[in-house]
Amino acid sequence: MRVIAVLAVYNEERFIANCLENLLRQGVNVYLIDNDSTDQTVAIVKRYLDRGVLGIERFPREGMFRSWPILKRKEQLAAELPGDWFMHVDADEVHTPGRCGQTLAQVFEEAEAEGYNAVNFQEYTFTPTQEEPDHDHPDYLDTMRWYYAFAPFFPHRLNAWKRQPAISQLAESGGHLINFPGLRRYPESLVMRHYLFLSEAHAITKFVRQTYAPEEVKRGWYGKRATLRPDMIKLPKQAELLPYWSDEQLDASNPLKAHLLFS
Repeated sequence: MRVIAVLAVYNEERFIANCLENLLRQGVNVYLIDNDSTDQTVAIVKRYLDRGVLGIERFPREGMFRSWPILKRKEQLAAELPGDWFMHVDADEVHTPGRCGQTLAQVFEEAEAEGYNAVNFQEYTFTPTQEEPDHDHPDYLDTMRWYYAFAPFFPHRLNAWKRQPAISQLAESGGHLINFPGLRRYPESLVMRHYLFLSEAHAITKFVRQTYAPEEVKRGWYGKRATLRPDMIKLPKQAELLPYWSDEQLDASNPLKAHLLFS
């Protein structure tokens, strides 16, 4: 079975290596859409072209971030690339089965054998805290170990699916939910660790200095991110969060419906 993650990026040099390393460990190949990055993102990805990255293409940015055309391109790629299963992935995410001794590719194969063709991921958002505010370095996976479960609705991240005879819909949901006729969701949600930002300064760069497409803001896709100001950024205390021990011990019993940074 070949699993392909379609990954769109813009200036993700902080995250991209860890994202790729994890996907390759999980038996997942990667196809990259670069939205005109100006940092070292593409240079880093090129190191993996003979190790599981299948290709890199440029997608013009045109001065602002637009999700819709990139998601439509992902829909096309999932119909064209030689994969059996596909994943919609962002660079600041780490996807795992949440089980010892298995890879994502093995779980997708298991799901397919049981008659399922789509898999949801439970999101766990990792965040800097007042006590430990700065993790803007390559070892953030080791040092940023406080999280909250996040699920404003269910399923919230139906982001892996079996290849379909026709183009599957991803853009209509803003990338949250794949949709196609005959969809059968695997009953178990797998793990997605989301490293939304690494420090207050990084949050300002990533969200405050971002220019979002006005038509997508009107759709409500970006919520409070589109109006975030530096003075609105307040880091949580560790007492408000859960400590991370392992993916097998992540706690989804009381998920938040809004990200702490934007609530």
